[in-house]
Amino acid sequence: MRHFGYLPPAVRSGLFHKEPGEFTAGSPARTLSVALGATLYCPATRTTLAQDVRKQARRGVVSMVLCLEDSIGDADVPGAEENLVRQFTELAAEGDELPLLFVRVREPGQIGDLVRRLGPAGRLLSGFVLPKFTEERGLPFLEALADAETACGRRLFAMPVLESPELLHLERRTETLAGIARTVEKYRDRVLALRLGVTDFCSAYGLRRAPDMTAYDVKLVASVIADVVNVLGRADGSGFTVTGPVWEYFPQPERMFKPQLRRSPFAGPAEALRTALIEHDMDGLLREIQLDRANGLQGKTCIHPSHVAPVHALSVVSHEEYSDAEDILRPESDGGGVLRSAYTNKMNEVKPHRAWAERTMLRAEVFGVAREDVSFVELLAAGLQDV
Repeated sequence: MRHFGYLPPAVRSGLFHKEPGEFTAGSPARTLSVALGATLYCPATRTTLAQDVRKQARRGVVSMVLCLEDSIGDADVPGAEENLVRQFTELAAEGDELPLLFVRVREPGQIGDLVRRLGPAGRLLSGFVLPKFTEERGLPFLEALADAETACGRRLFAMPVLESPELLHLERRTETLAGIARTVEKYRDRVLALRLGVTDFCSAYGLRRAPDMTAYDVKLVASVIADVVNVLGRADGSGFTVTGPVWEYFPQPERMFKPQLRRSPFAGPAEALRTALIEHDMDGLLREIQLDRANGLQGKTCIHPSHVAPVHALSVVSHEEYSDAEDILRPESDGGGVLRSAYTNKMNEVKPHRAWAERTMLRAEVFGVAREDVSFVELLAAGLQDV
């Protein structure tokens, strides 16, 4: 699979200086953790689950979570598990190219049980999403994952969700983060990415952000994100990929604040796209994606297919970013120093910017590099054409 692979080759050629690379479920974890992009959640109770997965794959989704936890009622769990097995069996029989598929479970015992019940269809399963992850609660999940991996003979990834009140409460945060760090380090080879459960953070204080606001406008939440990245997202080799929080889209009858999308990038024919995005309260999403990147997060949890294209469009490396990263990583730059950027608008400091450049190049491998004259508007328009 590849990002933007659903676009005709001629269209991709017109958009990309360097096209997105191909990857598979067997690619290195470092590649897959960035390639996740917009991870689309779907309740496991849907009777059309197999059809939905194939449909979203055609639209460019490369990672999905089939949820047995908060998105369904307690009484629906047994039926949802049966439905999962049935739908996986159907998908396995079709042989279509599918996204990376993960199952969000409630309890550790579900992991081994589901792998056993899936049988040969389990080859489509990339791993499990582990809810409300702390050291105490997370260890049994990871032990169950390791046992299931041994039993089935396939690699299975874990994606812990950091959403417990202990992380939000200041007096317990440092201890909780240290415990999580110990736990995921022990199972480093199996932890693909760490996901942030911002909805649960907000619920601890009875909060809910409106479409005009991002997670970073809610100071309680922003402080947790900063501390999670500080401890678990370091670029020194000890960190993990941390993904952006879910965007909770819901209609708002009257906009209270000035739209956040500037007009200049949307001049001319793109003005219609700008208007459509504002009408659907998507300008806040675009701003939050940019703030995710600025704060060290990659990809995003999504609950609606319309969120996928914006996440992927803003994940493409710009030509300017690529040029800077190339200059910083040239062999002749190994000794350090300061370089004037090819765009002559900034100075690139070789040693301080090296980690950024390496991350940028990894993102370029999976999301590609835009042509010099192509902005995220063109990429977004191409991604939205079939949504």
